[in-house]
Amino acid sequence: MGVSDTRILLAGASGLVGSQVLKALLADPGFTGKIVAPVRRPLPVIDPRLATLPLSPLNEPVPALDVFVSCLGTTLKTAGSREGFIAVDRDLVLQLAQLARRHGARRAIVVTSVGASRQSGNFYLRIKGEVEDALEAMGFDRLDIVRPGLLLGARPDRRPAEALAQRFAPFFNPLLIGRLGAYRSIESSQVAHAVARLTSETAAGRFVHCYSELVAQV
Repeated sequence: MGVSDTRILLAGASGLVGSQVLKALLADPGFTGKIVAPVRRPLPVIDPRLATLPLSPLNEPVPALDVFVSCLGTTLKTAGSREGFIAVDRDLVLQLAQLARRHGARRAIVVTSVGASRQSGNFYLRIKGEVEDALEAMGFDRLDIVRPGLLLGARPDRRPAEALAQRFAPFFNPLLIGRLGAYRSIESSQVAHAVARLTSETAAGRFVHCYSELVAQV
């Protein structure tokens, strides 16, 4: 990633992708910036470049920021209801994005899902699409939208159905060609390293990264 003094607000730092984004950034000796991670529970990481921020209430002092990164996400089962899911996957993401904007962030990176669209008939994909559109409307100079397919990797929370899908997904990847290639399953570590690299990108615009773009960045 090279030398970087980027100041990052990282949402979802304890999750599957977010924890690996954090690890990738801190493993880079050239990263001389600062990571602020809003958390509900303490992180098992100690590093002078990392500071945590209590999610509730969000009233702690926040330093000046350059980039907002969201790897935040839950499931309907964990959230307990559609309203609970929206409260995390949309409302909390946007609340943290607004916090980052107020403290100077001009760039944003958000991990959503392949197929995300506010016009989708699928509830999950519709909410992800609403997040993408809302972030674009906030006026970030640069917005990177990361749309992976099924994420492969051991989650901190147990998801039996997803674990079964992960087991067989790689066998289907070669069958997904052309436009369907965006739906290929992908290692969470590949997504995380791509996100970490994107924190150093400064060219203005809106960029969408699916399977082929994410793999190419690793």
